[in-house]
Amino acid sequence: MRALTVAPVRIAGKRFGVQRAKPAARSRPVNLKQSRRLPPQRHLRLPNDMKSFLLIPLALFIALVVFLFIGLQRDPHEVPSPLINRPAPAFQLPQLQEQTKTFTAQEMRGKVWLLNVWATWCVACRDEHPLLIEYAKSGAVPIYGLNYKDDRAAALQLLKEEGNPYVLNAFDADGRVAIDYGVYGAPESYLIDRNGIIRFKKIGPITPDVWEGEILPLARRLNQ
Repeated sequence: MRALTVAPVRIAGKRFGVQRAKPAARSRPVNLKQSRRLPPQRHLRLPNDMKSFLLIPLALFIALVVFLFIGLQRDPHEVPSPLINRPAPAFQLPQLQEQTKTFTAQEMRGKVWLLNVWATWCVACRDEHPLLIEYAKSGAVPIYGLNYKDDRAAALQLLKEEGNPYVLNAFDADGRVAIDYGVYGAPESYLIDRNGIIRFKKIGPITPDVWEGEILPLARRLNQ
């Protein structure tokens, strides 16, 4: 169709006319598939050193859980000692009963013996005391005492009233020898062989099961 052309008209000296209409621009067809296409997503990639850094806390957490699980399965009285199979620390202390005399671990070379750490202020020691008296009667293993941070008079009174299972007692007034032996708290006991080597450590009272099942069999082997 042709566009109409209107001749200009003069009115009162002015010229009016109708301009030709411009043809409408052709619009391009819209591609719906392209309009709906989303821009490609970019995945964030961490460098290898960053990945390793993030794995460290996880590894530490897993290790902590494993250690806690193992600790819950263990008897708290069976704490391994770094002194096992090592020479017993040397010491020289005054005796409890005879203050003018001393006792040294060196004197026990050639014998298998038990060193028992005890005190009158220790409740568990009082529970263990009658058991030690029974063990001493058997004569299987000589028991020597290490009276730990105690009052001398109170210790002597207890032995007088409740019986004395010890061959003799060393008086560790300031607890320095106990520290050398890695004592956590009384009572504790150490089985020492003929060469002065610590072969067994027991934290807490020596129960009949421990005496019959662990200390006596080991002492017999060490005496062979």
